[in-house]
Amino acid sequence: MNKNNNMICDLETGVCGVVGEEDMEIIDFNQPKTTVDLYYVTDPICSHCWALEPVLRRFVEQYSHYFNFHTVMGGLLEKWHDGPIDPANGIYKPADVAGHWREVGKHYRMPIDGSLMIDNPVQSSFPPSRVYKIIQKHHGEEKAFEYLRRAREALFAFNKNIGEESVLVEIVNEMGLDGEVIVKEADEQTGHNLLNEDFVLTRKLGARGFPTIIMVNEENKGVKIVGGRPLENYVTGLKQVLNVEELQLKQQPSLSNLLKKEKLLFSKEIEVMYDVEKSDLTNFIGKELSPTSYQVKELLGELYFTTTTK
Repeated sequence: MNKNNNMICDLETGVCGVVGEEDMEIIDFNQPKTTVDLYYVTDPICSHCWALEPVLRRFVEQYSHYFNFHTVMGGLLEKWHDGPIDPANGIYKPADVAGHWREVGKHYRMPIDGSLMIDNPVQSSFPPSRVYKIIQKHHGEEKAFEYLRRAREALFAFNKNIGEESVLVEIVNEMGLDGEVIVKEADEQTGHNLLNEDFVLTRKLGARGFPTIIMVNEENKGVKIVGGRPLENYVTGLKQVLNVEELQLKQQPSLSNLLKKEKLLFSKEIEVMYDVEKSDLTNFIGKELSPTSYQVKELLGELYFTTTTK
């Protein structure tokens, strides 16, 4: 029996051990008052929004006690037509998207297959956006955001057409919701009205591209950050709207808890969340996860990890 009385059972690992001197610390129970509304203007088929996910997740995990998070559907593609859709990126027809998506995925290391835009292109981003709004209405922001992630995984990583009702039903069903009911309501007037409300808000916020993050304080003054940026940009923007020099960070969740929550994480997402170099990822995974708690696979040269626990 250890005679040292300074023992502790770790809440995350369940392992008991000796408390070190460094474990005595001064803590502040005064939680910061939420004074900021953060609007994330996005679209289910926005490749740069997919690329932003590692940074956005960490920003939300560590700083969300300072803001109320609102996801706004911006309406990237109503339908294809004869004119240019995105001439700046050389996109005039669906097949042009495939190469652009591949470049984005490779650059940011959030893999994108993209070949379906040649074989079976998404005709409109409005149907998956309406499904988001119905889930948000009935099940809340968190569940809707989970759906948005699952939809993007299906589209970008696993090459599924999220413009098709059958694919949307499958995604929603796998979340434990009634896909048939939700997708049907999304295509009714309610879904159209809710999506149009987001379009009105997008214009009001002055968002003209995706992703756009806008942070507004109680004095109705704010910061608009367009495009995918490094974490430091969003932290700086938050400091500006709060008019403070320092922010209190929440501790990142353990990798085991994060993977259990997210169900699938790419290497880049783990590296960004925990400041891990790509070369050190394997060692980090070995320390943080038990061998039976996850599976690892490869997609377009990038590893991704799925949980085996429920």
